[in-house]
Amino acid sequence: MLSRSPFRPHAFAPEAVNSVAVGRPLGNSPDDRASTSIKHATTASLARPPSPEEDFRLSTVRVNWQLKAMLPVVFVLLAGLLLFIVATVSFRDPERHAVLIVAGAGAIAICGVSIGALAYFIQRPMVELQEKIALVSEGNLNVAVDFARRNDEIGDLGRNFNHMLQQLRDSRQEIEVLHRTQMSRAEHLATLGELAAGLAHEIRNPLAGIAGVIEIIGRDLPSTSPARAVVKDVRQEITQINRILTDLLETARPHPPQVCLSNLNITVEHAVMLARQQVLSKPILIELQKENDLDEVEHDSDQIHQVFLNLLLNAVQAMEGGGAGVIRVELGSRDDCASVTVTDTGRGIPPQHIAHIFRPFYTTKGNGTGLGLSLARRIVEEHHGRIEVSSVVGKGSKFEVLLPFRVPVAPLAEEDR
Repeated sequence: MLSRSPFRPHAFAPEAVNSVAVGRPLGNSPDDRASTSIKHATTASLARPPSPEEDFRLSTVRVNWQLKAMLPVVFVLLAGLLLFIVATVSFRDPERHAVLIVAGAGAIAICGVSIGALAYFIQRPMVELQEKIALVSEGNLNVAVDFARRNDEIGDLGRNFNHMLQQLRDSRQEIEVLHRTQMSRAEHLATLGELAAGLAHEIRNPLAGIAGVIEIIGRDLPSTSPARAVVKDVRQEITQINRILTDLLETARPHPPQVCLSNLNITVEHAVMLARQQVLSKPILIELQKENDLDEVEHDSDQIHQVFLNLLLNAVQAMEGGGAGVIRVELGSRDDCASVTVTDTGRGIPPQHIAHIFRPFYTTKGNGTGLGLSLARRIVEEHHGRIEVSSVVGKGSKFEVLLPFRVPVAPLAEEDR
């Protein structure tokens, strides 16, 4: 009645399926890649290796459930036989033997019936449950137990098991749909990025020539000529076009950050200085509160400078046409990261737009490209940081950039995969 358990219940971890991250595509088509990736992820989650404590506990010899169930019955029957022996002390030997034989036969019959009932009502459902869990651990979620129709605790176990598998099937289907959608979107963005990069290169070359001609014309015009104002506007438009083309190239062909340990205060201060040049003729004040005790941060100063310049220019645009306003930039630390917040008193962002503001080419501004915030988030995430945003319509917005002080280095094994 002693056995080693061949079944390890801890190997079944259904909650892991809901948190599966979409893996690298492995098949030839998007659908094949999605199904293969989901199958591998589900199988790996369901068949995770046990911890040392669990492995030690499950590898030890344990008492079989039949023995544990029968021990109380056998104890009661033995106690009853002892009572029969005591009660039949005054009987003659033939009568006493007959009573003991009948009592022993009854005890054996009771044990047999108990074993049969336990085997039918408990062992069969448990064996079926073990078989179905083994199929689930292999990645087959299209299973169900038959004892779920019983109206007892075993039936409740079966119904809960079937309900859990239904949730796993629904979750896997949602993951597959999401994977196919993301693959299709990635292919679309890749094609669009190649097209944008080609167009940007074709446009920048004649644009440089136009800028040179405008510069020559501006120098030749007399100081009293009204055309000088037009030349100034043309220069600003050329600068705007060049900035848009630069964002397109950065989005289409990003390059990894060249991080080095440096002072984040200087990077932010440089961005604030350039933003202040944009608001010299506007009633907008840009305040900077540096953190002199802030530790140095590993970052690409050029890329992070671009992030904060984009945030500041967006804040300026959010306050244009609304009179005077204040943009406040504060440095500090939070959650073991360097923190930089950009707060404005502009018109704010409607709640339905906040979820989409970081999407490429999404913009609510008539002259915007929708690339600034998308590029900013990509740069911050490549630094293993994050951007948090909060906004109240009519009162302003707050963007907080969190950057780790040290950029974690990916293990070689991870990069090889």
